[in-house]
Amino acid sequence: MTEHIKIPLERIAVLVGPKGSIKEQIEQKSTSVLNIDSHSGDVEILDPKDPIKGLRAKEVVHAIARGFSPEKALRLFDEEMLMFETMDISNIARTEKDLQRLKGRIIGKDGKTREVFEAITNTRISVYGKTISLIGYPEQNAVARKGIDMLLEGSTHGPVYAFLEKKKSELKRAELGM
Repeated sequence: MTEHIKIPLERIAVLVGPKGSIKEQIEQKSTSVLNIDSHSGDVEILDPKDPIKGLRAKEVVHAIARGFSPEKALRLFDEEMLMFETMDISNIARTEKDLQRLKGRIIGKDGKTREVFEAITNTRISVYGKTISLIGYPEQNAVARKGIDMLLEGSTHGPVYAFLEKKKSELKRAELGM
């Protein structure tokens, strides 16, 4: 089984890591071999001894490609219930200026909105290129995605934060089995 993924050229150094350390960690954890073409951005994930871990390697590489730090992306190997998701916002943005405005709504001034989302939903969020990506448990990602959708549709931040707070208590109750 061989998986192929194309990543932005500026993310290759992050994927490889200092002296190849990140590439090495991914290979060890995924039981596979990574072939990285630094000129084209093509990444091959070859011969995983464990097919499930090989698929996880593809998610980790994709997460790094979408702007996550290797530390955040590598968590996908450690917790099997963690999910990586990407939302493409290019279909919503009509112009480059529109795209910048939408990304700005999600990031917020000095990253504040993203911080609030991450703190309340316990997810990790990356806004990169034309995408917004999430790493979290399925129910957490669903809440974060709904809040992001609300912002993208034009809701003001106050009602979105209120929605997230309400959902946070529901998530807590669900965790406790109440």
